[in-house]
Amino acid sequence: MNFISTRGGEKVSGAKAIVQGLSSNGGLFVPEKFPAVTAEEMQAMLEMNYPERATKVLMKYLDEYDEKELLAACEKAYGQFEGNDPAPLVRLDDGVYILELFHGPTCAFKDMALTVLPYLLRKGCDLCGIKEEILILVATSGDTGKAALEGFKNAEGIKIMVFYPDDGVSKMQKLQMCTQEGNNVNVVEVKGNFDDCQSAVKTIFNSSEYAKILKDKNVLLSSANSINFGRLAPQIAYYFSAYLDLVSSEQIQMGEEIDFSVPTGNFGNILAAYYAKNMGLPIRRLHCASNENKILTDFLATGEYNMNREFYKTTSPSMDILISSNLERLLFEISGRNAELITKRMNELKEEGVYKITEEERQKIAEVFTGGYANEDEVVETVYDVFCDVGYTMDTHTGCAMKVAVDWFEKNKKDNTLMVVVSTASPYKFPQDVLYCVTGNDVKDSFKGIKRLHAATAMAVPKSLLTLRDKPVRFTKTAKAANLFDEVLAFVEK
Repeated sequence: MNFISTRGGEKVSGAKAIVQGLSSNGGLFVPEKFPAVTAEEMQAMLEMNYPERATKVLMKYLDEYDEKELLAACEKAYGQFEGNDPAPLVRLDDGVYILELFHGPTCAFKDMALTVLPYLLRKGCDLCGIKEEILILVATSGDTGKAALEGFKNAEGIKIMVFYPDDGVSKMQKLQMCTQEGNNVNVVEVKGNFDDCQSAVKTIFNSSEYAKILKDKNVLLSSANSINFGRLAPQIAYYFSAYLDLVSSEQIQMGEEIDFSVPTGNFGNILAAYYAKNMGLPIRRLHCASNENKILTDFLATGEYNMNREFYKTTSPSMDILISSNLERLLFEISGRNAELITKRMNELKEEGVYKITEEERQKIAEVFTGGYANEDEVVETVYDVFCDVGYTMDTHTGCAMKVAVDWFEKNKKDNTLMVVVSTASPYKFPQDVLYCVTGNDVKDSFKGIKRLHAATAMAVPKSLLTLRDKPVRFTKTAKAANLFDEVLAFVEK
């Protein structure tokens, strides 16, 4: 299958799209057409384990890859997860399920893709005949950075560099990144917020001058953010798997529609669900859940995307984002794949911080997407209520998605469509905030927070977090967003 740019002018193979990350004009790669998963294929997938299901979904897009090799890569990737199932469903209440995506090496949903991406990228280089060293640049709001570092550590022919905002990630997230092992990794704190990090990294990717400097050093840039289709594609698989688990456990009939409520920052996670729907998965609605940085909620309600607003630091920092990069892929589809229009709107966003879609486009989005958000008090109340009512502990990001799901059912009391709330991180990645939600107690130390949260909930503590306390901090560098390329060069020349 070929891939095209949301801003036109380029058509490449799946392998090339993954290796390149962004198109040369700054657009995002999307499939030339959506592949279908037939009813017969869905039926066959019922008996498959998670790596087998993921392989079947990925092969729909990446048909130049070898299926047996890809299956082996998926088995290796998901073999690192705790428990028997990488993406288990937990029944919370009548008609409400939690899809747990935090059982991987770094305790966040990004592991579902970033444990597979190293294979997709390395094999993609082989398929494209690329011999240069690959340098992966990652802007992170907390979870992607650690998951990418862990996935690519010590990978042959690949270096990875992660940028995170100062005071914009949780203490546990920062510790995870700054203690990262590996001889090919680097981590830099950036003065500013996630959008500053992401914009600076995109500037590096889009600069022909920087590309030439790196090429002279035999280095090729790539990305592990969800702007890279190789990051997005494995995420499509867990929506299929969740649905199939509901069918196999006789909670729904094959073909019956369900809803997903997804905590959303950069729009990649919920976009993967939209792609699954376009492939034939029976999804009725997608509930886009934001925190107080509710730019997506407002966009879905008005059709205007306006980032000229106050930025809030919240207890769900992975969603503290005002530039949702993957929304560009959705706009491309609902505009009738109008690359010229997408280019115009993205330029407006860059220059003026705002663009507006037509009412017809907004209504088209509204047929599938519902927007909602939770403020900080509502997150605390939601996490507390669920813990008290059913004894289930969720993190603050999942709390936002649960609040949006609860709001939906309160407004639509006769709706019997099953709802799956997507849980994106272990509560132990945000122990102090979750502890406050369930007990009302404050602690300053993250590890004391873990201890007390465990005492209060009896939820198992992930082994990878327990070992963090004794790891030495390796990375302490801080830089301004404008100076990130200098940091890149220093790392390349090491």
